[in-house]
Amino acid sequence: MNNVKLIFGILLASMVTGEFSYAQDWANLNRYKDDNAKLGLPSSGENRIVFMGNSITEIWSRICPDFFSGKPYLNRGISGQTTPQMLVRFRADVIDLKPAVVVILAGTNDIAGNTGPSTLEMIEDNIISMAELARVNGIHVVLCSVLPAFDYPWKPGLHPAEKIAALNELIKNYANKNRILYLDYYSSMADKRQGLKAEYTSDGVHPNEAGFKVMARLAEKAIAKALIQKRRGQP
Repeated sequence: MNNVKLIFGILLASMVTGEFSYAQDWANLNRYKDDNAKLGLPSSGENRIVFMGNSITEIWSRICPDFFSGKPYLNRGISGQTTPQMLVRFRADVIDLKPAVVVILAGTNDIAGNTGPSTLEMIEDNIISMAELARVNGIHVVLCSVLPAFDYPWKPGLHPAEKIAALNELIKNYANKNRILYLDYYSSMADKRQGLKAEYTSDGVHPNEAGFKVMARLAEKAIAKALIQKRRGQP
């Protein structure tokens, strides 16, 4: 129940400030502006990892702070965001921080229509653009599958399950063709109806502590592989 209150508290705050944010700062570039300025560049030998995403990424460090504690992991998730918003802030919140690896988890809010209608191809294009920007700047990329969702509690009736599965195939195919690591959360977290398993969520969309523990295990493996590739000079 506490997790549900946390998640919807974040969503409510986004809606309350939404009118100002959309008019003045559509991509919410100000969200991490001060944090980024204080952070500075990585120290010698530091393998900085940036997690780029939406509310699922944002609440991860709140529900499971131990996953981020004591590691060079930076959480740059913003609740409610879609891939075009992430693409606009990608330079400020990822490239300029000079990470070794970026972990991109995005797309479910596009399917929900948070910033207007989006086709799967439009979502894929934005994810590809983020991946290409990262690679040209020497950052290794981990592309994540979108988490399963049978329905969206803030916008019910959209039947997102099949669209999410189809988007994941697009992301996976692009990753495989371009020798990019694909992080498959979906297979470990989907139930028989292509929704998020009940034991991993409180609202059907956002993971609970048990869900984030599954994600953490898979993410650590993908990050380790990306760092090995980087040390070997592989793209």
